[in-house]
This record gives sequence, structure tokens and C-alpha cells, in this order.
Amino acid sequence: MKLLATGGLGFIGSNFIRYMLDEHPECTITNFDNMTYAGNPANLADFEKNSRYSFVKGDIRDSHAVDLAFSHHAPDAVIHFAAESHVDRSINDATSFVTTNVCGTQTLLDAALRHKISRFIHISTDEVYGSTATGSFKETDILNPSSPYSASKAGSDLIARAFFITHGLPVIVTRCTNNFGPYQYPEKLIPFFVTNLLQGKKVPVYGSGKNVRDWIYVLDHCRAIDFVLHEGTAGEIYNIGGDNEKTNLEITHQILGILGKDSSSIEFVKDRPGHDWRYSLDSTKIHKMGWKPQSTFEDALKETVAWYVQHEGWWRPLLR
Repeated sequence: MKLLATGGLGFIGSNFIRYMLDEHPECTITNFDNMTYAGNPANLADFEKNSRYSFVKGDIRDSHAVDLAFSHHAPDAVIHFAAESHVDRSINDATSFVTTNVCGTQTLLDAALRHKISRFIHISTDEVYGSTATGSFKETDILNPSSPYSASKAGSDLIARAFFITHGLPVIVTRCTNNFGPYQYPEKLIPFFVTNLLQGKKVPVYGSGKNVRDWIYVLDHCRAIDFVLHEGTAGEIYNIGGDNEKTNLEITHQILGILGKDSSSIEFVKDRPGHDWRYSLDSTKIHKMGWKPQSTFEDALKETVAWYVQHEGWWRPLLR
């Protein structure tokens, strides 16, 4: 199978490319990435000479560049990771989130339709459902995003679904919980806290730290995408949860424990605007199909922290 992955120099995209090339010897992948601040060439530097991997620098908002990539590489399927994804940045300026996440997705869908792509996997987020104090969101629940980021992702979900309903484009939407693992840009909670602590700095915890997130190891997410690519049904939405609901404070204390630090390294800071209280997904649908996460949270977190400890040369240049 010939795949085109957008945003493949980012955290989840680069882990997915690694996973697919390792697990599927018949698979070739074209990585279409705009090399923004979060698109790090070092994430896939060891694959640059792999004959089954190719890289194209391009912006998903550029219809000409997108069309050239589709024409030249003739993918069978598209895995669409590319997105602006940092909530705090979206609060400061939503423009690039709307143009990239909404307009960029529409540009890709137009190209996929023209080139008769056999499968289009649109990677989304649990944040489109908004916050809930109790229960877990199912795929059929209404979207109620709180931040400009999650609103832009909800918009892209709806456009992707509309291309299936209107044009019959074989789109599948996946909505995943918080990912963690190697190669994650150190603005996100776990790598941010780990790299701060490794530099002898404190970790800033928003508000009371009681906000709840469900966490999934990135390789389990990659396995789920692979599973949906081969076993999913066009037009469907699949929630992908890790079944690891933790408060931000719990995560913080676990990281502190792994690194031999104590609570004196915590600094509570003013909560961010519109901070959702709790995200929770009901992943029954994909579980019944045969996928479940393989990693325990505790083991995966230890492995992740160890990776950042061992790869200072990867993350330190990103802090400049």
C-alpha cells in the first residue's frame, strides 16, 4: 500500500511512519509536511535513505503543492495528521488554526476526490466533544468545542464527513485522547515538565491541577490508526481512548517520582481561559472490532521519561 501522510514530521505522524515502515514491509510512505516549528526533521532523520520513505515539503493549504504530491506519488490512502494543535497558541491567535485545520483539510479532501483516493483517515481529537463532569463521549454525541483549536478541529471533522456524505469519498474520522511518547514537541505537558525538571526548573501546573485527561501511549494510537486503515468502514467515526484518566496533578507527581523530585518543584499558576475540566471517550466501538491498547500507562510513562533523559540532544535545540 502507498500512503501519503500529512504532518509526518510531527509527534504522532513521525511515530506512525516509523511504526508502519517497521511493521509493513510492503508499505511505502510519502511524508507531506510544511516544516513548521513542530515539524522536526530530526524525528525521521534515520529514515531519510530508506527507499520506502520519501519527503515532500509543502503546505496543505497550497492546492498546487498538494496536487503535485498526489500526482507524483499516487497514494492509495491519505493519513491526515497535519494540524496546528497547541491550545495556548490558539488562544493567543486563532488564525493559523482556522486556515490550516479547516481550509487545509478541505484542500486535501478536494485533491483526494480528484485523485480517487481509496481511503482518507482524518486524525482528530477528543477535544471536539468539549468537557464533561461525568460519563464518556460516544461517536454520536454532539460536538461542543471550547478553544479555537478544538473548534477548528471540529470544523475539519465536519468537512471531512461532508465529503463522504456528499461525494462518497471514503473518509474515516478518528478521535483520540491525549498522546504521549518520544518525539513530542516540548510544549505539551509531559515533555514540557520532563525537560523543565531536567534543567532544574519548576513545572507550572494550571489552576488546582485537578483537570482530568485520558492518556494513550503514542504507539498504541499508531496501532489503532493502522487497524482502522485496514478494518474500518468508510464514513465512520472511531473514538480511540487509552482508558487512563488522570488529573494533571497526578501526572505531575508521577513524573516527579520517576525523576527523583518532590512537590517543591511544582509551581501552581493562573488557569488558562476556557480550560476544559475533563475529557473522556467511550471506545467501545473500536474495542468490539478487535483493537485495544497494549501498553500500561505506568510502563509507557517510564519509557517516555527515559527517552527524554537519553535524548537531550533532540530536545534541547528546540528550547532556543
